[in-house]
Amino acid sequence: MGDHNLFLSFAYVLVFMVPLILAGRAPDCNDIDCDPNQGCYSQNPELFAAEFEGARRALTECKAVNEIDKCWRCKPDWADNRQALADCALGFGKGTTGGKGGDIYEVTDPSDDDCAEPKEGTLRWGVTRDRPLWITFSKDMVITLKQELVINNDKTIDGRGAKVEIANGGGLTIMNVKNVIVHGIHIHHIIETPGGTIRSNEGKPGPRSAADGDNICVFGATQVWIDHCWLHDGPDGLIDVTMASTMVTISNCKFSSHDKVMLLGADATHSEDKAMRVTLAYNKFVEGCIQRMPRCRWGLTQVVNNDFERWGEYAIGGSNEPTILSQGNKYVAPDGANFKEVTRRAEATEAEWSKWSWKSENDVFENGAVFKSSGGDIPMTPEMIQPSTIPIEELTAVAGALDCKAGAPC
Repeated sequence: MGDHNLFLSFAYVLVFMVPLILAGRAPDCNDIDCDPNQGCYSQNPELFAAEFEGARRALTECKAVNEIDKCWRCKPDWADNRQALADCALGFGKGTTGGKGGDIYEVTDPSDDDCAEPKEGTLRWGVTRDRPLWITFSKDMVITLKQELVINNDKTIDGRGAKVEIANGGGLTIMNVKNVIVHGIHIHHIIETPGGTIRSNEGKPGPRSAADGDNICVFGATQVWIDHCWLHDGPDGLIDVTMASTMVTISNCKFSSHDKVMLLGADATHSEDKAMRVTLAYNKFVEGCIQRMPRCRWGLTQVVNNDFERWGEYAIGGSNEPTILSQGNKYVAPDGANFKEVTRRAEATEAEWSKWSWKSENDVFENGAVFKSSGGDIPMTPEMIQPSTIPIEELTAVAGALDCKAGAPC
């Protein structure tokens, strides 16, 4: 009760006393009534309760902690300045601006009836235009894609202000394009799709083969930023980044209920993935994620300030000489004697993988977690995110799709 009364007293001072002090006068009987037994209270109890609740919300409603969120969150006019988000990417995906400078296109129709000739008002129509577009949603909706959604250059899919789910159908494909932002979308229960005639731009729609059910597939693409999405449940990966894709940031996302979570690098034959640069920052991998958070081939991956909660087999794996820099993460191993090791090397002898540069710096290990380092030092580059010393629980507290309302801080 003592802490509760102290908080009430503080809220009272905040709501009533501070404005009066700033006005240069003390409170009088028109402001409050005082009773020796009851203390001071507003003459209008309902008004007091409403103002107290407003003060409480002001203290706790929105707190941007990590460096990406600080760029745009907690500003009540965010909905009037949506494209300000385009200046907020950090890590290797820094400079990804999506549809900045283009028109705002609003999705009003959740259907996906014709993958070759989509209707205006649908998401598929918007993502296939040959010009920059900032894509928003008029209302809450669940979009079930008949085929994979092939996204064109210079697009932002911005789910803020609505609860947008892409579920029970095809996933998102970012293939051989550049400059794409996917933000604030809940993507789950993606399925394999058979392929067919599918539009990818304003030219003639073309044939595409079957898709294996990735929630998001990044293939031969550059400048891609995936932020504040929630991904789970699918037959393949939640996110695959392959075929010389590079300059990619995956941040503030929540991953849950999935086996092979994230693949960076297609297979051992594609050495072009040596150019891959990927940043994972401020993500939360919760219980139910088994492995591949990520699984890397070739390339350079910075894993910074992420929260790994009790993986099933391992957290970070790789083959084919990947370089992995783990900084300021929290690794909580699963219970039981097995699978305490954060890392797993594949398809190589110890004599080979001992030369791969895998480094852990200022990580937190709990419940017996162990990171096996190897190789030489990994220098920081200008694009890399400087790790924060703020507790991971705070940095990742709002990972996943946000519940944003126009006119209020997000």
